[in-house]
Amino acid sequence: MAEAPGGIVLRDVVKRYGADRPPVLEKISLAIAPRECVSLVGRSGCGKTTVLNMIAGFVGPTTGEVRVDGAAVTGPGRDRGVVFQHLALFPWLTACGNVEFGLRAMGVPRDERRRRARELLAMVHLEGVEDHLIRELSGGMQQRVAIARALATRPAILLMDEPFGAVDALTRLSLQRDLLELQAVDPRTVVLVTHDIPEAVLLSDRIAVMSGRPSRIVETIAVDLPRPRPRTSPRFTELCEHVLEVIGA
Repeated sequence: MAEAPGGIVLRDVVKRYGADRPPVLEKISLAIAPRECVSLVGRSGCGKTTVLNMIAGFVGPTTGEVRVDGAAVTGPGRDRGVVFQHLALFPWLTACGNVEFGLRAMGVPRDERRRRARELLAMVHLEGVEDHLIRELSGGMQQRVAIARALATRPAILLMDEPFGAVDALTRLSLQRDLLELQAVDPRTVVLVTHDIPEAVLLSDRIAVMSGRPSRIVETIAVDLPRPRPRTSPRFTELCEHVLEVIGA
């Protein structure tokens, strides 16, 4: 039986922005299994988003290699959906129109892309606002639209860059539950950049802790807790404290 798609490998990745500048990343190596959720954590500016952007194909490594399902990443692809911290939604389109955007570019017929968009909006609990303009939605609703849009092309990999950082604490908890529900129903590989350590422990199978620049992965921590994961459990607290200790916070 063929392995599920969505495997990611970074091998000895170095990234410099200019030949005369010090590296941002130094010998980053990480293997992520299909349908695994891995969080990247570390101090601000350590290069977490750079790693995510290389997997997405937005930038390339200076040396080393980034591969998805065994093939070298040479640019963006439909197999990788991205949820940005600053959303990048189209304010002149409706919620449904935003989700349909990538499907339209793929040439999917109108009725099919509308059906798919409404199905995805329902999955992220946005029934009834499909025809609302983006500016008419709350921040949490907009983030749900962004997640639905990223899933529209049925990517094997979902890349998320601080996706819940701009919403209030209660909305953040709700969006975390949404992601857990989506993974239970339709699992895929998830790479999550976050500064929220409890969020990483709640959502991840493993947590890759990055050092300061030039950044390396100093430890990969398995989250050995069954789901659902109560935040009040002693092991949950212990894992959070261990991640903070490795970061040096």
